[in-house]
Amino acid sequence: MHKKINPPNWAQPRGYSNAILASGSILFLGGQIGWNHNNEFQSDDFIDQAKQALLNISALLNEAGAQPEHMTRMTWYITNKDEYNSRLKELGVVYREVMGKNFPVMTCVEVSGLVESRAKIEIEVTAVI
Repeated sequence: MHKKINPPNWAQPRGYSNAILASGSILFLGGQIGWNHNNEFQSDDFIDQAKQALLNISALLNEAGAQPEHMTRMTWYITNKDEYNSRLKELGVVYREVMGKNFPVMTCVEVSGLVESRAKIEIEVTAVI
């Protein structure tokens, strides 16, 4: 069970949730980057890498018997906040294409680099099934 928590006098968040109350089995996904199942980058484009990272997350969720609606938390690590902010509309389209209209609690952090030097984004997920 998942219940979104938002005080009644707060504005409704757009594209994320402020809090989620959940019960069930907890699934932790390690950070997923924009490479395919063979650990190969197909693109150096931010949106392409974001989509691939989301597809990787979706595949792991499915393997565990979960769906995007089971996600309760996402932490996004990005290497360029200006690129992220300037491409939010494109990112939203890709996100909804892969994850639907499921918006868990989210945090986004700009980092100076990721372990894989070509990676522009890494996303961690917690899901409750």
